[in-house]
Amino acid sequence: MAKICSICGRGSLKANSRSHSNIATIKRQKVNLQTLFKDNKRIIACASCIKSEMKKSAKK
Repeated sequence: MAKICSICGRGSLKANSRSHSNIATIKRQKVNLQTLFKDNKRIIACASCIKSEMKKSAKK
């Protein structure tokens, strides 16, 4: 299972963790993925997509 949002396609990012001596260590910043049931199907989406989906459904 890929760690990618099925709605927007966002994935993980690379970032540097800096120590006190300013040495860079590469780390991964992962997306906040949640499972969501939509039309009786399980969708894995990031939290920002779920939030925008809730706003769209509230306006209808």
